[in-house]
Amino acid sequence: MRELRSDTVPASRSLSAALRLFRFFCMLTVALFLFASPAAGQEAQPEWQERVLKYCDARDWPSAMRVLEQEIARAPADLDLKSWRARVLAWSGNLAQAQQEYLAILKVSSSDPDNWAGLANVYTREGKNLDALAALDQAVQLDPKRADLHAGRARALRALRERRESQAEFRKALTLDSNSAEAQAGLNSLHGETKHELRLGDETDFLSYTSANEGEWVTVASRWSPVWATNLGSALYQRGGVFAAKFIASGTAHLPRLGAITAGGAVGHDNAVIPKSEVFFSLDHGWSSHNARLLRGLELEYGQHWYWYRAARILTLNSAAVIYFPREWSFTLAAIGARSAFSGTGVEWRPSGSTRLGFPLRTWGAAQLSGNVFFAVGTENFAQSDQIGSFASQTYGGGLRFRFSASQDITFVSSYQRRTQGRTDTYAGLSYGIRF
Repeated sequence: MRELRSDTVPASRSLSAALRLFRFFCMLTVALFLFASPAAGQEAQPEWQERVLKYCDARDWPSAMRVLEQEIARAPADLDLKSWRARVLAWSGNLAQAQQEYLAILKVSSSDPDNWAGLANVYTREGKNLDALAALDQAVQLDPKRADLHAGRARALRALRERRESQAEFRKALTLDSNSAEAQAGLNSLHGETKHELRLGDETDFLSYTSANEGEWVTVASRWSPVWATNLGSALYQRGGVFAAKFIASGTAHLPRLGAITAGGAVGHDNAVIPKSEVFFSLDHGWSSHNARLLRGLELEYGQHWYWYRAARILTLNSAAVIYFPREWSFTLAAIGARSAFSGTGVEWRPSGSTRLGFPLRTWGAAQLSGNVFFAVGTENFAQSDQIGSFASQTYGGGLRFRFSASQDITFVSSYQRRTQGRTDTYAGLSYGIRF
């Protein structure tokens, strides 16, 4: 027995040492695996992509594009690089080039939903909402479980005034991602969406040479679809103890390529103090750039307005340019040419012009206070009161707009006008608007 034990003890010790060595290598392998797993799960970001993102954060678009062009020259068939080039083109505001880039990528491979979503974003910024929706349809078909794609499709439907379908898509996005702030905000925006605005107004011109002119008016503006809108209104006037009234109506077509085209007219019970009839039209087109540091948008407008009085015919040619700056600042420059033809006299043209600066003042949650100041110089004034005659004037004024909820606001405007012959006109106007 002793001899047997003497033989087995060394063998047991050798086996124990081997087991300990085996356990050590197992633990070392596990430790190395656990240490390496996070690094393997986090794919290293390419160096070129880090540089592109850095330049984009600084809005240095030429440098970002230069990096991408260098990488594409090395790998001309790399669709990921071309997708990044399309993104940077879109971020920098080169929408036409970005659209061409996305279409070229999708012609080669149409299986990446991010490329369809990127193309849809470009279409949206170009005002091509139907094309944006079609691109998002493709993206959702490729990956129906992505909440961000459903939220994007909901935004496109909202832009097309498809309220019910948009709500359904936002709810689908929340079902897929209950923490999606974008989808929740989208649903909240639809709850507050309105089609009509009722506005009531009262205005008075305190004239230094005669009794005050007064007026009360009401308008209903309606947006029936993304294309069509109407505006109906009526007004009552008191001019030197004489009462007059008129009814006005207009329609507007919002066309993606041409802008807004408005046409309308008015008829009045004039009593020789306001026009018997009016006809007008206007063209309005705007451009926007969300990534620009200084100039956020530009809007140009041109219109013609005919007035028929009992003793005169007036034609005004109106043009205006509105420049939009960051943080809701704006500057407007307008010019008017008035052609007057009075009974028994010749025809003459008289110019006038105005400037206006709009700016924000204070915000309290959904409530907002904004203001404006303006200056005008010219001859006859057909903007707020229906005067007939030949006089020169300078007008100084300003206004305040208090939006105390998403659907209601109050606007106050006041001005002081100095005319030839030592006459003055102090104007005050107040209006209340509600949207529903």
